[in-house]
Amino acid sequence: MNTSFVIETRGPGLTEFTRQVADWIAQDAPDEALLTLFVRHTSCSLVIQENADSEVRTDLAAFFHRLVPPSDDPSMGYLTHTYEGPDDMPGHIKAALLPTSLQIPVIGGRMALGTWQGIYLFEHRSRPHRREVVALLR
Repeated sequence: MNTSFVIETRGPGLTEFTRQVADWIAQDAPDEALLTLFVRHTSCSLVIQENADSEVRTDLAAFFHRLVPPSDDPSMGYLTHTYEGPDDMPGHIKAALLPTSLQIPVIGGRMALGTWQGIYLFEHRSRPHRREVVALLR
């Protein structure tokens, strides 16, 4: 089984899409399988993170902004790839630090996520984007 999900982001931060994946798996999932998710872009990431308290997502976005600020920040003066905007190369750096694919066991026809875990696309660019995530269930 395979499909793709289009995730509309609102700019930087985490966008949860756990429900879309769970609904797709519920249609015809085998009892046991391995789900692979892969984002087809170079300036965003995929993460499994807490979905109970939105402050976790806010703090993660703030941390990565401090860790890798925009290229117009004086501390980023060493960057040479700057012609696509001050958020572009920092987005690539963040995507290199964080996963662009995830694997999740499917047991009993459901993802084996923990109680407070959700699947997120982590947008690293400043503007909203349409991101594609490919899913394979084997």
